[in-house]
Amino acid sequence: MTTLVLIPGLVSDEIIWKPLADAARPHMPVYDALPTDKATIPDMAASILEAVDGDLIAVGHSLGGRIAMELAHQAPERVKGLVLANTGHHPLSEGETPKRQQKIDLGNEDMAKLAAEWLPPMLDPARVSDTALVAELTAMVLRAGPEVHERQIRALMARPDAGAYLSDITCPVLLIAAYQDKWSPVSQHEEIAEALGGESDMAIIDNAGHFAPVEQPDAVVSATMGWLKRRFEIG
Repeated sequence: MTTLVLIPGLVSDEIIWKPLADAARPHMPVYDALPTDKATIPDMAASILEAVDGDLIAVGHSLGGRIAMELAHQAPERVKGLVLANTGHHPLSEGETPKRQQKIDLGNEDMAKLAAEWLPPMLDPARVSDTALVAELTAMVLRAGPEVHERQIRALMARPDAGAYLSDITCPVLLIAAYQDKWSPVSQHEEIAEALGGESDMAIIDNAGHFAPVEQPDAVVSATMGWLKRRFEIG
């Protein structure tokens, strides 16, 4: 049976995809992947392929979306579908390295300070004052800690150019974007859709930023489960 593989993003864990995991588990096996101990995105993908038997549908958020694309690149015969949420496909951009290094330095100094600086721009501006949401995400960042943060940032700095192989991905793909996501805007997901070699669908979530699966979990779960039912008769 096909396994739904849930991959969170930078300094994130299973809380990102928990609502989807709860909705999907009655219908199919679910595997929570935590890409925290490998130094590169290709190695993160390879470790998931080793841990999961048989066919899979990879669901990735942000960094997790890049890992999901790499899974399809490494094992196209096993990856039957992709869900790519709030993610990107470009290689390292000019001027990105010093900005990433600043975040590494801040995290190594004080992860609470990093969370306070990093999280608000990731959210729908209307949710920045949502103390419960911010507290939940801050606790997640602190659980990850500075070593995981630096390892994952460096993996992003050395990331593959997913755009170079998107046209080779022919499995069904669901792209999940959010109107208030300034980090991975809707236009970036439209570029991914145009570059893909197979069929793709897109769901655009309102009142959500870069953390759409946590900011609007019901909408994200509805879009994903509806897609799984249409494409794979799951759910």
